[in-house]
Amino acid sequence: MRLFPFVALLACFAACVSPIAKPDLAQQAQAIEEVFETPAAYSVRTLDDGAIARFISAHPEYKADSASIAGFYQRRGRQFAWFVNDSLSQSAAAFYNLVNSADTAFPEVAFIRDRMDQLMLAHQLPATDTLICDECMERLELGLTAQFFRFADKKYGGTVGTDLRELEWFIPRRKKNFDQLIDSLAAGRMDLSPVEPLHPQYALLKAQLKRYHDLQARQWPELSLGDRRKLEPGDEADWIPDLRQRLMLLGDFLASGDSLLLFSAEYDSLLVAAVMRFQERHGLHPDGVIGKGVIRQLNITPGDRLRTLLVNMERLRWVPEQDAPDLLLVNIPEFRLHVYEADTVAWTMTVVVGAQATRTVIFSDSLSTIVFSPTWTPPPSIVQGEILPALAKDPDYLRKKGMERIGGSDRNPVIRQMPGASNALGRVKFLFPNSFSIYFHDTPSKSFFARESRAFSHGCIRLSEPQRFAEYLLKEDTAWTSDRIKEAMRSGEEQYVRLKRKRPVSIGYFTAWVDRQGQLHFRDDVYGHDARLAEELFGLPADPI
Repeated sequence: MRLFPFVALLACFAACVSPIAKPDLAQQAQAIEEVFETPAAYSVRTLDDGAIARFISAHPEYKADSASIAGFYQRRGRQFAWFVNDSLSQSAAAFYNLVNSADTAFPEVAFIRDRMDQLMLAHQLPATDTLICDECMERLELGLTAQFFRFADKKYGGTVGTDLRELEWFIPRRKKNFDQLIDSLAAGRMDLSPVEPLHPQYALLKAQLKRYHDLQARQWPELSLGDRRKLEPGDEADWIPDLRQRLMLLGDFLASGDSLLLFSAEYDSLLVAAVMRFQERHGLHPDGVIGKGVIRQLNITPGDRLRTLLVNMERLRWVPEQDAPDLLLVNIPEFRLHVYEADTVAWTMTVVVGAQATRTVIFSDSLSTIVFSPTWTPPPSIVQGEILPALAKDPDYLRKKGMERIGGSDRNPVIRQMPGASNALGRVKFLFPNSFSIYFHDTPSKSFFARESRAFSHGCIRLSEPQRFAEYLLKEDTAWTSDRIKEAMRSGEEQYVRLKRKRPVSIGYFTAWVDRQGQLHFRDDVYGHDARLAEELFGLPADPI
């Protein structure tokens, strides 16, 4: 944790003043309100040549921010930013308010807020007892500046300091101009444009925190099917009132005016509609049938849901505040591809992503090429793990699968599968060249798309509507009609087509989001990324949901 030791700073500052009694809560609130003076055009106090070097030497944990600290004071002619004469300024008020309004659900941001409160209260002393030395003023000034860069990094950049690649996240972290923000604060303005807005989903998820904080205080007994395999509309069960209450708390059951209905043991039409809403929000088939999957999701505690919200809010600190126009977004836990036009979802399709052992990588790139009637060259891992064992059992395996050996040795052959209906890539693939060898493609195995959990591939992403996707990408090219695309997909001859305009692709990992109708969705942590990030954020191991 690279946070400034405010306890040490407060101790230093307190040593420069006469001790006073600790104020009560009302006095504290008034002290915070009254501590700031009217802003001045400039400060009469300035730092000497060695001030920043002395500060960094005394507090080496701020070495990473030393260039930003030095640049800030260089731009303002080494004037103090947080004081007018010997009193804290309106600039300090703006900084304090920025910290005070920040989301404190994340431990490090909450830590900064608490220390800022202590810092401000420590400065509020009766004028007759205030004997502030120049050295203490300098330390307080530089301490606030250093704290700004720590706060800004955590608030707008994310509380996780780990290299995101270690968390299997290869989308570049969003860049922020903290220099512009601190210059704005020091000038008495509150210009958040260099760092705001955060991705719109951040505020939407944050608005859900209170509900799950409140639900944590309630009993959350486990629901059970008992001896049943499932519960269907019209059935009865003694735990139906508990189910109805659970769905009411979660916002899925819309209560009627009939209070007796709340205690009914019948799985009636109103409750079926509520279950279907719940199923849809959790990636389950919205058929109204309650099976083990529905029960498992219903029994996930509010505390676990709260953790999921916070983990996804942290990820949203990393991404650009606005999606790229015409983005092609795959959300791995959702098993869906979203086709954006500007900021509108034009359409979506189900996809199959990598299995746990061959996980799809989280990264961004640009789709540039369509390959009709593709060949497939299996990677060595598939050749060794699947094809060679199959060949050992059936020497005719390659011919049956439309494959041929095109090189390599007997122990490490290079295999190619020819175009056709049985080709593992189907009739078309979509390339966005990357170092992970990930791409979109058709598949002859259509049955997987009907499953609720669709993590079965070797890492690439299988599309449920590949022909429609090809037609969409080529709609600006009048030479590629629907009939020509169908013909190319079935020609048996591999053909590469470059798009006239590249399309940005983002493969992300979000297990909680709010849709355009305001409904909160959750998905399972299929790769355990939530658990790993929760450990980074909160310091405690967290089991995947």
